[in-house]
Amino acid sequence: MHAAGHTARSAVRDPRAFEIHIPDSTLGDLRARLMHTRWIEPLGYDGWRYGFDVAYLRELVRYWRESFDWRVHEAAMNRFGNFRATVGGAAIHFIHERGRGPDPLPIVLTHGFPDSVLRFAKIIPMLTDPAAHGGDPADAFDVVAPSLPGYGFSGRPGGDGVIFRVGDMWHELMTNVLGYERFAAHGGDWGSTVTDLLARAHADAVIGIHLTDVPFYHAFTPPSDPSADEKKYLEGIARFGRTQGGYALVQGGQPQALAVGLNDSPAGLAAWIIEKFRRWSDCHGDVESRFTRDELLANVTLYWVTQTINSSFAPYYDIGHIDQTPLATSGAPDGPQRVPAAFALFPQDLSSPPREWAERFFDVARWTRMPRGGHFAALEEPELLVDDIRAFFRPLR
Repeated sequence: MHAAGHTARSAVRDPRAFEIHIPDSTLGDLRARLMHTRWIEPLGYDGWRYGFDVAYLRELVRYWRESFDWRVHEAAMNRFGNFRATVGGAAIHFIHERGRGPDPLPIVLTHGFPDSVLRFAKIIPMLTDPAAHGGDPADAFDVVAPSLPGYGFSGRPGGDGVIFRVGDMWHELMTNVLGYERFAAHGGDWGSTVTDLLARAHADAVIGIHLTDVPFYHAFTPPSDPSADEKKYLEGIARFGRTQGGYALVQGGQPQALAVGLNDSPAGLAAWIIEKFRRWSDCHGDVESRFTRDELLANVTLYWVTQTINSSFAPYYDIGHIDQTPLATSGAPDGPQRVPAAFALFPQDLSSPPREWAERFFDVARWTRMPRGGHFAALEEPELLVDDIRAFFRPLR
């Protein structure tokens, strides 16, 4: 089936080209703060047991101060097409890379927390130019990768409940700004929630969605007739909340009490963010076995130079405090139940839902249990993820 009309027509609103350039004064201030870090005394020998290994953090901060070069990563980001456009009342930053193939399919990629649009740095070239990466040019995509509102170089509209409106914003970006009539969508973490809501509200424009998790909000209202596997899954969700969900409770309950310190201390910011890369990835306790120091620090530095750690917490506050009317119809027979959905599930992600759970809310057309990888699949296992995205959307083009 060919998704007629997915080729871009003339844009209704032209986006503005955007070049990333952080002032030298900001980078100098970062180095000075790293130099004057006030260190804590470890509570015990096994530092990771207490949340973060202080000895590892000392070495990481030394590397950040003496060897890490933000300009290298800035130049790499600028090799992509970066743009900003006013969408939903906010200046939204996005990468837009055209595909190299006979008829590229547009796809919007949505990241989550505690990462950024850098989550997709490895897979964007693979999706846009499959022939250069051992693939078929017929699988080419036009890639649009926005920074979530309040993340990176994206502004954030005023008021609460923004996370529930991002799906509408992405629809506006893809159709009114970029001129695509129909398009594909992929996401994980907050990106899966956004992609889910995008498909629910705009099923006529979305040809299919590809997710790396079943959005967690579906567990807010558990069914009265769960299967044995579903019951086990829901128990796991509850157990995660009790044993590992403290970060979400603080970010959702007292976000600014935490953010003031993280916005002021780069070492503190690195510890808060990188702890999650270690805990949520398939690294077996060695975070640098899955991510280079530069990958970890580029993501943290992006949060630092844009001062967006506080606004990145806003979705957690929204989920915890705002009337969840947009989520109340999660089982309604429209939206994703009219849009084909694929799930690529990586074994070390935060949860492992059974297929029957996803089928309560989605038209599940593809279900892949990956052999390895974790929460940050696009960085950890880019080839596995890209192969699955290509395979799912191939018959929907």
